[in-house]
Amino acid sequence: MEALFPDSVVVTNESKIVFLIIDGLGGLAMEGKGGTELQVARTPNLDDLAARSICGLLDPVAPGITPGSGPAHLALFGYDPVKWNIGRGILSALGIDFPLEENDVAARGNFATLDTEGKIVDRRAGRISTETNRGLCTKVRERVDVAPRTEYYFEPVRDYRVVLVLRGEGLRDDLTDTDPQALGVKPLACQATDPRAEETARLVNRFLAQAQEVLAQEERANSILLRGFAKYRRYPSMEERFGLRSLAIANYPMYRGLARLVGMELHPLCPDIEGEFLALGERYADFDFFFLHVKEPDSRGEDGDFDAKVRILGEVDALVPEITKLNPDVLVVTGDHSTPSKLRMHSWHPLPVLLHSTYARVDEVGRFDEISCAGGGLGRQPMVNLMSLALAHALRLTKYGA
Repeated sequence: MEALFPDSVVVTNESKIVFLIIDGLGGLAMEGKGGTELQVARTPNLDDLAARSICGLLDPVAPGITPGSGPAHLALFGYDPVKWNIGRGILSALGIDFPLEENDVAARGNFATLDTEGKIVDRRAGRISTETNRGLCTKVRERVDVAPRTEYYFEPVRDYRVVLVLRGEGLRDDLTDTDPQALGVKPLACQATDPRAEETARLVNRFLAQAQEVLAQEERANSILLRGFAKYRRYPSMEERFGLRSLAIANYPMYRGLARLVGMELHPLCPDIEGEFLALGERYADFDFFFLHVKEPDSRGEDGDFDAKVRILGEVDALVPEITKLNPDVLVVTGDHSTPSKLRMHSWHPLPVLLHSTYARVDEVGRFDEISCAGGGLGRQPMVNLMSLALAHALRLTKYGA
């Protein structure tokens, strides 16, 4: 998809682009609820915007494909989600500002609880606190030694989440997860999917075996599960590709990592959703592109809590005037993927999107929800197209060819 962005087409100007990304936005109707979460939620501000915008549906990766948050956000930022996909370990490391070096291998981890037979009874170790997490990471680092010529870093992320980074010569990321993502079974051994990764797999298993001994007496966090192995590589930044000085306003480490991966500056953590919206106004003069991320709807969808997701969507809607009063040249509202409360997980369903601009062909959509937006002027298309549409409506793309 990068062929859509030759240097000769991107131009710079003083326009402002805001992407409001409501994580897990899309939903499904549930019996007795009266529609999807968006249809049920009170969203007068988003409905008003939709009526003055061009709307449609977006497929994060491809029709029928359920996306992870990583490829979905890369598509939002205009990076082909297949070509540029990267394991979650790197995103976790970047999200805590870990100073990755070229060819480091990182994995995302969970502290977990095993029973006396070594089977997983809680993949999240009772959702231990971040403070407890820090103490456990220190305990592991003090007692575990991987190999003489390989360094490792074991760092807390948030709650029960951790990140493991390996640094040394010849490391590979062709590795299988040790997290089976299921209960009642034992953790998996890390295996190489390429013969050249055999030594790296051995190092991972050595680390896990030693850590297991160190944690054996812990009541809840007595094991570590790893997934999303990835080797760090440098991505071309959004300023290099699109001429956009970009700011990310996001509280969750993974999304901060994604933003850092594509060269965005990170705003300090905000106390709540309202703080994120207020931060946009505070930093508005300094950047061209703003990624404002709201995590909570996705979390409530994964909990299966339809009513809580509806409530949070209403809270987000009430804050939309904090954006519209700034009068950005382009305002996009969408999500990264659907997380229907009915399914309690990410799903393949396309996302509603609205694009507001002076130069948009306003369609006849009158409400911002999955069903209404299906009839919008943008139709249904790949999410990776969104950035070029935003740039065009901000007059940041010139004519291609003679």
